[in-house]
Amino acid sequence: MFGTMSVFDALIVRPGKLPLLLLLAGMVVTFLATRVSVRMIRAGVRWWPGNVSHGGLHLHHVVFGTVLMVTTGVAEFGIGPVSPWHELLAFGFGAGIALVLDEFALILHLEDVYWAEAGRTSVTTTMLAITIVAMLLLGFSPLDLQAGGGQAGGQRTGGLWVALAASAVEACLVAITLLKGKYLLGLLGIVVTPLLFVGAVRLARPNSPWARWRYRRNPGKLAVARRRQERLDEVWARRWHRVMDAVAGAPTRPG
Repeated sequence: MFGTMSVFDALIVRPGKLPLLLLLAGMVVTFLATRVSVRMIRAGVRWWPGNVSHGGLHLHHVVFGTVLMVTTGVAEFGIGPVSPWHELLAFGFGAGIALVLDEFALILHLEDVYWAEAGRTSVTTTMLAITIVAMLLLGFSPLDLQAGGGQAGGQRTGGLWVALAASAVEACLVAITLLKGKYLLGLLGIVVTPLLFVGAVRLARPNSPWARWRYRRNPGKLAVARRRQERLDEVWARRWHRVMDAVAGAPTRPG
């Protein structure tokens, strides 16, 4: 028990990662609790509280998430509370993030597509955000521009220029990866840079902006990209959808 506490103190508390851990916990707990709630409502369980409404207006949980994020964010940056309020605000902010991202598809499409096929975007976005925060907690982080802060004079200036140049290269790789339609690699690559090289080098997805611009005069390359995308969808998309449906519930099939 004491060994576990000492490891937790060394890895989380002393490096100042406790607020980030609680933010992650707020995201995970709230996302799972929200999905349990909406699935109970969808199943028509009588004893489970229904949707929240006011004057006949259905209040989506993105509303509560927005209010929670604004409240906790303003309190954190405006008041700057000490422990344990600092950590509690981090948990609340994480909960607000989960509530907002769980209805990301609604914001994107400006219509209620929660249980439609398009609603899977919300689950993917939430899981991606949770993954990025978890990676930051584990020590993966974007390039630190203050890395040379402890050096003197010219060394510090030189280190800063190197960091700025590396950041510019990283930004270009992120842009290329996203333009190629590889959104997961592009976003994860922000904290794990080697993923950006993979995304930037490989063929673009056939419907991406990069493919429209660069493959228009090269039908062979476009055909290869389409075959790869079909294989990817056949093997991995189906498995990923099964995972999402197990966690968040399957969308309503049309017809």
